[in-house]
Amino acid sequence: MTSEFDAALLGHTDLLLLPDGRSLLLPIARWSATPCPADEQLLRRCTGPVLDLGCGPGRLVTALGRRGVIALGVDSSPVAVRLTTDRGGAALCRDIFDRLPAEGRWQQILLADGNIGIGGDPVVLLRRVHRLLAPTGHVLIEVEPPGTGLRREQVRLTGSAFDWAWVGADAIGLLAVVTGFRVTELLDHSGRWFAVLGKEVRDDATTATR
Repeated sequence: MTSEFDAALLGHTDLLLLPDGRSLLLPIARWSATPCPADEQLLRRCTGPVLDLGCGPGRLVTALGRRGVIALGVDSSPVAVRLTTDRGGAALCRDIFDRLPAEGRWQQILLADGNIGIGGDPVVLLRRVHRLLAPTGHVLIEVEPPGTGLRREQVRLTGSAFDWAWVGADAIGLLAVVTGFRVTELLDHSGRWFAVLGKEVRDDATTATR
């Protein structure tokens, strides 16, 4: 099935339509460019292996590969995967909730460019990420500025409506707690905000003696 984002990546639209009639401009040019200084907040924390969920046209996956970091992109958009591989990156055309390679062994997982909103339920998404991540791994998430909170909407590009979510820097801490993570860093650069989450470590021995 063709992804709703194919039309955007092919330049047919750059507007995300909201239920109340408003629209949001998608930063297609940034997604398709080389990584900018704000992207470095994510890239420099990636030692590999890295899984980029919703990799889009592959600027992050490709940049990591050129630095010698093992990285794989996953996207449900065939166009995104083709654009990524055309740039020299590695990518799979697959739903991120389907079976993926090396589950439980990824050291870093990227949810850049608002991809914490995939599926419209960040709790479900982060629990999926928890299963994909190695015990010592981290998930690197681009979030909205403080004050955004958690918002869910049905949105549209050119076809059917689909569920999406927005998570602010002020809401990521609670989401981390309920999905088995802890926030280890909260960063901002040029108006873009990023959160780094690590798996919460349970001290089973201590718990057993209580």
